[in-house]
Amino acid sequence: MLAVLVALSVAGTGYWWLHRMPLLPAGIAVGNGRIEADPIDIATKFPGRIFQLFVDEGAMVTAGQVVAVMDTRDLNASLKKAEAQVELTQKAIHEARANVDQLHSQVVLTRQEIERTQTLLKNGWTTKEVLDQRQQQLDSARAAEVAALARVAVAEHALQAAEHDVELYKVNIADNALVAPRDGRIEYRIANIGEVLPAGGKVFTMIDVSYVYMDIYLPTLVAGQIKIGDDARILLDAYPDRPIPAKVTFIAAQAQFTPKMVETQTERDKLMFRIRVRVDADRLHAHAEAVRSGLPGVGFVRFDPKADWPERLQGKP
Repeated sequence: MLAVLVALSVAGTGYWWLHRMPLLPAGIAVGNGRIEADPIDIATKFPGRIFQLFVDEGAMVTAGQVVAVMDTRDLNASLKKAEAQVELTQKAIHEARANVDQLHSQVVLTRQEIERTQTLLKNGWTTKEVLDQRQQQLDSARAAEVAALARVAVAEHALQAAEHDVELYKVNIADNALVAPRDGRIEYRIANIGEVLPAGGKVFTMIDVSYVYMDIYLPTLVAGQIKIGDDARILLDAYPDRPIPAKVTFIAAQAQFTPKMVETQTERDKLMFRIRVRVDADRLHAHAEAVRSGLPGVGFVRFDPKADWPERLQGKP
């Protein structure tokens, strides 16, 4: 009885493979795996409290879309303080420049007085002592003008520092608006409104629908013939009649034990090479709503360009 059951099981398995999998010509390799999409964590840059969430799990988002906002009341207050400092420094610059103009006028006046005193001294109408006094006044006025110019420079640098503070606070406020870095789907919402998170605290995890791939494992003799860019197909269990065109984008440099997703224990015991086949990004963009992660399936790689794809693998998804 047991022998009959084993025979039926083997026959059933053979029938399943015969009808489920297309007959493959030489030059095409096959391996099973799961369709995967790159996960991306949307996290905070600074510690803070979540103020508002704009999306939830399953939502499709586009690159640059704001998905959450952190509480920035403290940063807004600091920004207003920095902007007030900018205005104060600008007024200080105006005052310093006016002081420079005033001292420059004194320099001009003192120089004119020296010229008149020199004329009077030649005619004997004044003394050398008066001329020395005028020269001392001119030197003092010039020194005061130089000092005033230095105060203008100091005020201008203070203005630049205050403006940098304003720019920094604006950047920090903008960074507290969490955005989706790529087009994709929100997979998990990890935190909720009102929660206080540390720097780097995760709010959402999304999947990048522009980078979808399947890792399959092939033996050395086959993997050695595969090249980056070789044509491939992905056939998902959920869509057995919709082959997805793909390309080989990665070939492992070292062999490894295959994971448990490989069908038999005998195959798992063998050292095999990991091959990654990736779906074209333009095709994914056109079918972003249909992208799923974790679906099991089978990957086919054509390492001989002369080999023809079986009819079942030629259809368009």
